[in-house]
Amino acid sequence: MTFQSDLPATVRPLGPVMLDVAGLALTDEERERLLDPLVGGVILFARNFRDSEQLLALTAEIHALRSPALIIAVDHEGGRVQRFRTGGFTRIPSMRCLGRLWERDHVAALESARCAGYVLAAELLAHGVDLSFTPVLDLDYGCSRVVGDRAFHRDPLVVAALAQSLVSGMAEAGMGCVGKHFPGHGYAEADSHVEIPVDEREFEAIWAEDIGPYRHRLGRQLAGVMPAHVIYPRVDPNPAGFSGFWLQDILRERVGFGGVIFSDDLTMEGATVVGDIVARARAAFGAGCDMVLVCNRPDLAVDLLDRWAPDIAPESRARIDALRSRPQAADPFALELHPVYRQARDVVAGLVEDAA
Repeated sequence: MTFQSDLPATVRPLGPVMLDVAGLALTDEERERLLDPLVGGVILFARNFRDSEQLLALTAEIHALRSPALIIAVDHEGGRVQRFRTGGFTRIPSMRCLGRLWERDHVAALESARCAGYVLAAELLAHGVDLSFTPVLDLDYGCSRVVGDRAFHRDPLVVAALAQSLVSGMAEAGMGCVGKHFPGHGYAEADSHVEIPVDEREFEAIWAEDIGPYRHRLGRQLAGVMPAHVIYPRVDPNPAGFSGFWLQDILRERVGFGGVIFSDDLTMEGATVVGDIVARARAAFGAGCDMVLVCNRPDLAVDLLDRWAPDIAPESRARIDALRSRPQAADPFALELHPVYRQARDVVAGLVEDAA
């Protein structure tokens, strides 16, 4: 793989592609890929974590590659989707636990959501991670195999209230957040990782229910939104992440969202309907995504970087640049000195005990 640039190798704007890496440290091939001008971020998984010291070294190495530094993200929601669980990380309960607490005590649920957001973000930032793909804003219809207990609640107003508290806690710690999966994955039963989910409802039902949390003031607090690899055939024949109607007409124009739109992973089965990896990136970008994710397939990552030549709008670059968390030293040991963190961690620990 080769590329040309008038800028030094380590100084170039952040690009519209987010890639993953294979292990606990970067390989030479991964360093080369991450220097490509199309790359703007790295997403980490559980396989990239052994302990606190190793994660600090990995994130420091990734950040040192370029200026501005690549954005490091992770799916760190709590419950079954929490990539780092030991060695400096608190176990976060599933979001459904907060929804169940809401049924007993609204005030306690809102405060617990804020504490969960604060702990989640503070611990990630202390390890050099900039962004978490959370919260899940899908509604808990009780039928989605991929959503399940990742959802807060069935009621969109409750989802919005709890998610807003979680997001406020994350913001207090210094981290932005990415709501997912627009316009809603909770009603479709199939798992888009391995199937192509279809939601047969009319637009009016989706607007009134599933898009409710995004229409709430929460929508103005989200740094990013990730659309679903779900087809809504009564609305548009394309999956939402490849649909200009969903991303431009509805999310940008009608909802008024001004942050970054991320594609979901373009290697998932739900993305294959539009063609090969370059066709998927072009379709997502053309529909309105600012950044596309390519995970678990380094061969497809190389293919995309070699063959894709997008025309990146200045406003899209500006949205990506704005994702950067406020600069701070990555130091997990310093967290113990902060009473706000210790208090929030105690609240979260109590939630986990209640859910056990």
